[in-house]
This record gives sequence, structure tokens and C-alpha cells, in this order.
Amino acid sequence: MELSARKKKILTAIVESYIATAEPVGSKALAETIGCSSATIRNEMAELTAMGYLEQPHTSAGRVPSPAGYRLYVNELMERQKLSEEETAAINEQLASKQKQIDELMAEVGQLTSSMTQYPAYAMALRATAAVKRFDFLYIDANTFIVVALLTDNTVKNKLVHLPFTVSQEQVQTLSTLFNAHFTGVTDADITDSLIRSTERAAGDTYGLVAVVAAFTMEALADARSAPMRVAGASRLLNQPEFRDPDKAHALMSFIQSGDRLLSDLPDIAPEQDGLRVTIGPENLAEELRDSSVVMASYDAGGGMRGYIGVVGPTRMDYSSVAAKLSYIAAGLSRLLAGPDAPEGLNNKLVLKEANDHE
Repeated sequence: MELSARKKKILTAIVESYIATAEPVGSKALAETIGCSSATIRNEMAELTAMGYLEQPHTSAGRVPSPAGYRLYVNELMERQKLSEEETAAINEQLASKQKQIDELMAEVGQLTSSMTQYPAYAMALRATAAVKRFDFLYIDANTFIVVALLTDNTVKNKLVHLPFTVSQEQVQTLSTLFNAHFTGVTDADITDSLIRSTERAAGDTYGLVAVVAAFTMEALADARSAPMRVAGASRLLNQPEFRDPDKAHALMSFIQSGDRLLSDLPDIAPEQDGLRVTIGPENLAEELRDSSVVMASYDAGGGMRGYIGVVGPTRMDYSSVAAKLSYIAAGLSRLLAGPDAPEGLNNKLVLKEANDHE
């Protein structure tokens, strides 16, 4: 059902009031802002509640936004904020040094994002999926050989293999031929039991040599793709009234600081409108995030890498302000790491244009 302009105005006012105060919003507080009587606003609030956009914590209390209400606000109602000159200057200053290593930069970006938004933040750069360009097998003696893998990102991985049995130089050469024929140009996900068994048959391998080299290959490819997540400002949750319960705060802080599950969800996350991804309350898969929201922006990290920055906070977070800051930081990182010609998302262009309006 399409909301009337008045309902949208009331919902917007309630969301923004609740963001600012963390207190349920009553009809009297809105009467002057909306320009309607309290009775009219109460009726509209009752209908918004019945439609699922508002919730009433207690019988006599005012209303608070529901996850569906926040979702409508993020998608349609909130205004795009302009960053202040001080905010854009602070962001640009922190992003200015291109000499920093990527891991150090991620740590600083996480701290910057948390400081700018006042929420826990994370930052990472995921490497592009790698494959092996070439294998070299070096025969050392009857019980030892070295396998060397040159990856598509031009990194080199190697493994010294000690055997409790003897192999000939011809057997090692056969392994080299088979692995260059069947294990180059594939990802770790493509290395299946079926591929390993067929290679074992072709090599006449009854000792498990193929499995050993295949395991090394999968590990090398997984390492090439992995990237550390930098988390900053987890303790800022304690400043939010929603997390005054120590058990609730501890559970979410532990989840954020581990970072592993947030990272594992990222490959399945596609950006929504304007290059941002917002998941609100029960839209999050992790149980620890069911009372929280996650806002994420992606950026081009150069060299086939894609990066992500994001914040975790209460569903009451100021989505408009957070979106503007994340978009600006993401656009700055793309320029810094991928060059001035890096493509920018729609929202990044919008925010950069609005920031430039200050100049």
C-alpha cells in the first residue's frame, strides 16, 4: 500500500527523532513539526503501526520505528547529507599518504571510519580470486622434491615435500606435466575430489602424492585470496542506550572483534542502490546482529582487489550521515589505491559533488 505524503512525513519525523533521542516519540511532540493536531497524528501513527512501520514498546508509550520503518526510511525518505568542510578535510587528510602498506592503511581507515561515525567499524581489502599460472617440480633426491607454484597475481608459493618412500625423477616429472595440464588456471573451488582421483590414475599414483600437492595448491590459492579484517571502536557500542545490558553488549562486541563471520558473509553481499549495502535488524543472518544494523560500502583497491568498509550499530543509527561518510571514504580509497580513473558508484559521485559544493 502506498503511503500518503503525511504518513511519510510522520514516519520520517519519528525515525529522526528516535535517532536523536533514543526515546519513543509521542503525537504531541510531532504536532508542531507536522502541522496537524495530536489526534490526527495519533490516528496516522496507529495506521503506520498496523502497517508494520512503527512499534509501540509499552501501551502508554510513544512509537519507535520497526525494521520495516527503517528500511523505508533508508530506501525512500532520508535526505542525502552534505559533509561539512571539517569532515571532508579530516577524511582527505587521513587518506592522503599513499606510501602506507595496505594492512596499515586498513587499520587507519577502520579507526577513521569509527571516529567519523561514532560506531564500531571494519575495513578490509579482498584480493581477486587467484589461480596457478605454472608449476615447477624440483627433484632433490629419492625422498625429497620441491613444488613451486607461480600464481596469477605473480606471487610464488613453494613446498618442500619429504617422503617416507622413494620416487624417481621420472615420477616427479610426470607430476609436473599433469599438474601443469590440469591444475593451472583453476581456483581452489575447482580442485575437486574427482579431479584429484583422475590425476592419481593418470600418474599411476598409489602413494597419495597427487593429494599432497593438490592440498598445497588449495592452501596457496586460499592464502592468496585471504585478507585481514581491521576492526576499530568496538567499545563505542557502550555509548548507545540499546547496549547498556552488559551481556547484550558483550555478545555483539565479541562478534564484531572476531571479524571472521562478517568476513565470511561478504562474498555473498551485493551492493544495493547507490553502491551501499544496508542490512537492518532481522535482515542480518547472524543472530548477534538481529538488533543491529550494518552499513557497508565497497571500493576499488587496485590490482584486482575489492575493498569494503562498514559500520555496525543500533537500528536507530543515523543512516543518512553514516551513508554519506562511508561513501566519501570509499570514493577516496578508490582514487588513492586504484588511481583517479577508478570507477565510482552513483552515491560516491553524489557525495563527492555535494562535498565539492562546500568549496
